Amino acid sequence: MDKQALKRRVIDAIDARAEEIIKIGDDLWKIPEVGYREYKTAEYVEAQYEKMGWYYENKLGITGSKAYLKEKGSRPTVAIVGELDSLDVPTHPEADPKTGWVHCCGHHAQVTAMLAAGFGLDVVKDELDGNIVMMGVPAEELIQMDFRNKLVEDGKITFMGGKQEFIHIGAMDDIDMTIGSHSTGSLKGAKLGTGGTENGFIAKLTKYKGIAAHAGDHPDEAVNALNAALLGIMGAHANRETFRDEDHIRFHPILTKAGSIVNNVPADVHMESFVRGATVPAIKGANMKVNNALRAGAMAVGAEVELIDVPGYMPYHRDPVLDVVLRENCLTLTDFVPLGDHSCGSTDMGDFSCVHPTTNLVMGGVSGSHHHSSFAVEDKVNLYVLPAKALAITVIDLLYDDAVKAKEIMDQFEPVIPRDEYAEFMQKMIE
Repeated sequence: MDKQALKRRVIDAIDARAEEIIKIGDDLWKIPEVGYREYKTAEYVEAQYEKMGWYYENKLGITGSKAYLKEKGSRPTVAIVGELDSLDVPTHPEADPKTGWVHCCGHHAQVTAMLAAGFGLDVVKDELDGNIVMMGVPAEELIQMDFRNKLVEDGKITFMGGKQEFIHIGAMDDIDMTIGSHSTGSLKGAKLGTGGTENGFIAKLTKYKGIAAHAGDHPDEAVNALNAALLGIMGAHANRETFRDEDHIRFHPILTKAGSIVNNVPADVHMESFVRGATVPAIKGANMKVNNALRAGAMAVGAEVELIDVPGYMPYHRDPVLDVVLRENCLTLTDFVPLGDHSCGSTDMGDFSCVHPTTNLVMGGVSGSHHHSSFAVEDKVNLYVLPAKALAITVIDLLYDDAVKAKEIMDQFEPVIPRDEYAEFMQKMIE
């Protein structure tokens, strides 16, 4: 069948199921779960795989999954990525009243678009070479580090990010390239966007230990761990003038434990933070300065400090050829597709981008700010249905006619990190 006829057939198939697709998005919005705890979400997604009759593997990285539209082993294999996790933003008006969890980064829309693209591609899969995988990945938002560190200590995961864990456990060994999606409220009237780069980061769990004493009667007998943390934070801030603008450095800490009762001097203080930057050398250089400052805060008051540096996410660079294919297909669906610039945010799509060709589109349909109580779904067709079409017809371009375009992209790609050296490389990030 002619390639354009295949695309028309896929678009018609997605349109025919638009009402069902929107319901999936609404359902996923109502079951927000944070990283490595997405059990209900995983169950819901896997039920969709079963309904379509797709072979799938589950419990990858605790809650993740891969569903194959064709017989496993066909190559090249293109994966469409959806992220399973939500955020913890209890001030959001639609946050779960018990947990405070809510999808105010729009990952529910990614999973919906992923499944919907699969619905469309399923009707033409036999006309394409290679394979197509729907990939539900956990834990994109690197939050709740104490919880995840316990998972690491218990041997349940090695990396705190879901895509990192997928690479480490070999779940990506049969994947040749990945395409994802993400909502945004900054398209300024456009419906879809492509392109851009993002920061990587090192994550930090810092524990200050002091000596408790009565805060009123005997503060002279205490060592104030909270003061140590505050001095460490201020010391890190004092380094800001040394960071170059082009490195896009960000240091942002939160205190997750800062004492227990007000009339005791705090003796056990925990802090989580990221050190972000545009390149690995910039991240490592800034992290060294931050660590020096955090240690100095402890030294200033005689406290002890434990610094646990965790391999965060690699800087994200979309594959330029794959991104052009995606962009050209977006332009067949909407007249204006803006190109992204550099973002100081981060994503573990950056880790995928280091081992194989990767890109993603961004879609409108939301208002407010991500990670904020103002985030809201406005246009469900734009958010769920339109990106599914763009993802699906891009896959047709990649896998049509003996998958010549996918093979071209694979041939020109030079990995930043060979897959079998990934864990070693990431460990060196924090040495």
